[in-house]
Amino acid sequence: MYVIREVLHCKPGKVRPMVERFKALSDAVEEIGQPPLRLLTDVGGEQFWTLVVEAKVERVDDFFSLEEQLFSNEAIRESMAGYHDLVDRGYREIYRIES
Repeated sequence: MYVIREVLHCKPGKVRPMVERFKALSDAVEEIGQPPLRLLTDVGGEQFWTLVVEAKVERVDDFFSLEEQLFSNEAIRESMAGYHDLVDRGYREIYRIES
């Protein structure tokens, strides 16, 4: 089992619009029978305006298959449209759950 985290450092004041986009994406993930995404926002730290999106998958390839399936859906693409304008930078972390 793996946890994949997308760490997004948003532009000032743009975390809430990003959260709303990822809530819609999480709903779509649940609709296709997958566990919902876990959304975390910072309450203080080195980098303000941070959103962490966590997905739990059995295999790493499952994440990329899920991503491909979601973004083949026009409604999902529309709900995520323009999100690059809200992000300053980001990165992906992939962890294997050991216990």
